[in-house]
Amino acid sequence: MLDRIDVALLRLLRKNARLPNKTLAEKTGVAPSTALERIRRLHESRTIQGYHAEVAPAAIGIGLQAMVAVRLARHSRPMVDGFLDHLQGLREVLAFYHLAGADDFLVHVGVRDSAHLREFALTAFTEREEVAHIQTHLIFDFHRNTELPVYLQSPDLQSPG
Repeated sequence: MLDRIDVALLRLLRKNARLPNKTLAEKTGVAPSTALERIRRLHESRTIQGYHAEVAPAAIGIGLQAMVAVRLARHSRPMVDGFLDHLQGLREVLAFYHLAGADDFLVHVGVRDSAHLREFALTAFTEREEVAHIQTHLIFDFHRNTELPVYLQSPDLQSPG
């Protein structure tokens, strides 16, 4: 179970995963060895699942991003698993979500331009037998929330304010 020190460490790392251990310890009021051990335990328990670099899309040639809502023709396990495997193999797919509701998947894609998006949508989605319908939404801007929502029962773990 997480305590307030663990949550404080997670909040700091969520905002800046490159903070040195000494800074993490100072900001949470624990010894550096304690901070290091707690972070090691958070990794081992898979509470911390990894660290990522946020890359500017334009720096790698992404000029257009979109969210593509995908509705499958049927909901058999082989069809869903096959489509999941297909998505994982597409370099234009930045992230995807398997959903409940009218749409089965929401796929975040990054492409060069509108012509690339059109070709990608045709080959990656509409030509697939699993896909019954797609709807594409262009993304004008993207911001990641660096705050860490905590929904645990202990009142001392909740976000201040």
